[in-house]
Amino acid sequence: MGRVWMYASDSGYGAHQPMVGFTVEAADGVIGHVDRQQDQPGMQHLVVDTGVWKFGRSVLIPAGSVTSIDTEEQKVKVALSREEIKSAPRFTTDSETADPNYLSEVGGYYLSLRT
Repeated sequence: MGRVWMYASDSGYGAHQPMVGFTVEAADGVIGHVDRQQDQPGMQHLVVDTGVWKFGRSVLIPAGSVTSIDTEEQKVKVALSREEIKSAPRFTTDSETADPNYLSEVGGYYLSLRT
């Protein structure tokens, strides 16, 4: 499950590259912007503010779902549809990012989309 929490080598991610404020684009359209990011090895992820698209809900997207990062356009692309992101386990507080059960649930969900 570790790979789901790491950026792919061809994603364009550079070590501790700041992405807060970048637009996040799913396979079928923009879903929001990066509100926070976690760069701790083995737990890399983005917290994406979906704004009005999902009634202000934030979602946690593991780094392994990122397909490309364009620093010039400040855009992050993910290999997911809007519906897949919408159906992900609900993210409510930052304390969940330290909860191994929650992270296991999120990681399992995103891994299941790869099959």
